[in-house]
Amino acid sequence: MSYCASRYQTVRRHTVAVNVGGLGVGGSNPIRIQSMTTSDTQDVAATVQQSIALAEVGCEIVRITAPNVTAAKCLRDIRAQFSAAGFAHIPLVADIHFLPSAAMEAVEHVEKIRVNPGNYADKKKFAVREYSDDDYDTELARLHETFSPLVLRCKALGRALRIGTNHGSLSDRIMNRYGDTPLGMVESALEFLRIARDHRYDQIMLSMKSSNPKVMIQAYRLLVERMTQEDMHYPLHLGVTEAGDGEDGRIKSAIGIGSLLLDGLGDTIRVSLTEDSVYEIPVARAIADKTMSLWGTPLAQPSTLNAQLSASDHIDPYHFNKRETTTLAFSPTCVVGPAQPPRVIVRVPSVAALAAAAHDLASPKLKDTPPEGLLVPLATAGDLAALCELATTTPLPVSFLALELFPTLTPDLLQPLLAMSPGRLLLVRSFTTTEESTLRAFAAVVRQHGHYLACGLTADAAIALASTLTALGDERLVFTLDSPLAPLASAHSVGRYRALVEALRVAGSRAPIWIRNTAATAVRGENSFLSKLLEASFLSGGLLCDGLGDFVSIETEADVTRSLKLAYNVLQGAGARLSKTEFVACPSCGRTLFDLQTTTQRIRAQTGHLKGVKLAIMGCIVNGPGEMADADFGYVGGAPGKINLYVGKNCVQYNLPQAEADARLIALIKEHGKWIEPDPAQA
Repeated sequence: MSYCASRYQTVRRHTVAVNVGGLGVGGSNPIRIQSMTTSDTQDVAATVQQSIALAEVGCEIVRITAPNVTAAKCLRDIRAQFSAAGFAHIPLVADIHFLPSAAMEAVEHVEKIRVNPGNYADKKKFAVREYSDDDYDTELARLHETFSPLVLRCKALGRALRIGTNHGSLSDRIMNRYGDTPLGMVESALEFLRIARDHRYDQIMLSMKSSNPKVMIQAYRLLVERMTQEDMHYPLHLGVTEAGDGEDGRIKSAIGIGSLLLDGLGDTIRVSLTEDSVYEIPVARAIADKTMSLWGTPLAQPSTLNAQLSASDHIDPYHFNKRETTTLAFSPTCVVGPAQPPRVIVRVPSVAALAAAAHDLASPKLKDTPPEGLLVPLATAGDLAALCELATTTPLPVSFLALELFPTLTPDLLQPLLAMSPGRLLLVRSFTTTEESTLRAFAAVVRQHGHYLACGLTADAAIALASTLTALGDERLVFTLDSPLAPLASAHSVGRYRALVEALRVAGSRAPIWIRNTAATAVRGENSFLSKLLEASFLSGGLLCDGLGDFVSIETEADVTRSLKLAYNVLQGAGARLSKTEFVACPSCGRTLFDLQTTTQRIRAQTGHLKGVKLAIMGCIVNGPGEMADADFGYVGGAPGKINLYVGKNCVQYNLPQAEADARLIALIKEHGKWIEPDPAQA
């Protein structure tokens, strides 16, 4: 793949090093952590205080909005007071959207300028028109004239510059030629990048942010491919914009940022949460530490197997396509296949814990997040006997049981259980490169009794057993990763699953894939909940965004309901299965016109039961209509204390008093037939 050195192990992309006020970004520097203040920039004391708070928790670059020239002038005092407080080594960044005049003032005072190419010297009014080539060239000449003064001033003062494209604020010109696509995002940035290169200025980094992790991942990959074609090697700033708050915001950010870092892309990151900015830093730090632990010594060349698989890798990294698979039917309501959402399996620690887990998972509160399979480890013949007894006395709130078999349990020993529940068992067994006869025996017995077999394989085993897999066909088979710890520091489980899928394709298999998040698939062996959440987001979220995965299980949580919730939240974050309202909420900044945190929580409490409905809560108009263009409804700050309501990208109610806006939003949802009353049992 031209966008990265390897999709199977982490090999860091080489970039030029950019100097941001003495702090190196890219090159051989570590991943840098940054965030943004949320105060009114003209409140100098509050902005300095927030900047200090961020620096004290490990933020290495602090960004401050400069929406106008007056705010930009305040950056001089903010910089001076921040330095006097002992933080002269922490660079400040001015965030510019609409006004070149604000950028030209800000560049005098801070170490870096961020411009949004969709807004800077451009416009977004959702106007539809055809641009001839001459029209387009005229527009590019206008951009060159408008952007060049900032580039030249940055070059003269030794300032850095970020060209930060947002999916939600592509200009009408870009939208009309390229559409609302990753390609449009990339081309928007390249237009500005080429202007900078014309002036021989290279202290630049780029970002391709979206609230949709799939779009964000595809855009960054495409950007790198296009830059490589033009011999450009600038650092990348990674982030999922408008990710939201709580678990959902952390998961979305980890899916987008983690997927790219595992591929070796990314040099500085921001986790954008609708929370106080200081809470972004530990999440970003954990993501960076996990992925940097994979860098190690760059490999001179990939392994023979990885090189072989890379040559045939069929995944299109720039467009989402779900992998085509055979169809399995565990029950009328639990069908696995290309037209179905991924199915959720929950692991219980032992046979003895099965009855209690079944009781917990039967709760009416889990109506929209049902467990579809229960994974039970069977280590001994005693476990097998106990399970046979439980199966006749305990009702299970799932479509099938998945039984993790230790090697001592042979097909003959399993006969009593296999005869009890036709079509409802998934036997889970790992197979090595030499277990051809054992694999055939297990496949025969599950087919004889109408059950299913989940084969744990490495890519090496799949290649070694290719002739057997071809002969067996896909009937009643599922594949998952047998994931021993890799000998190479740069290997990761996302890469191992990708390699397994490609090896299966070479063998002619289209059987479904089960993504198992276990201690063995972790990048680092930490045991905090945040660490487990990030690992699940990296592995399941990253693979789902590549169109891989038909079953998902989070097996690092002992609590079955917690494991179930985390699995569904990862599926939601990856856009693979919606089980609740989808929120797009920006992280707040000095442009925000209402309290985003309390507003988001308040609206979530009233609308969080609207399964499949997408709501956008935006503090201002900068990215509002664009970033929420695929949302069903939008709640946007229009003026201090005033709210505009949107249906899609169209504003339908202007300047509502905020005290009335929640009720008017709910009325709007009802008017469009999207409202349902909350189920009291789930409340």
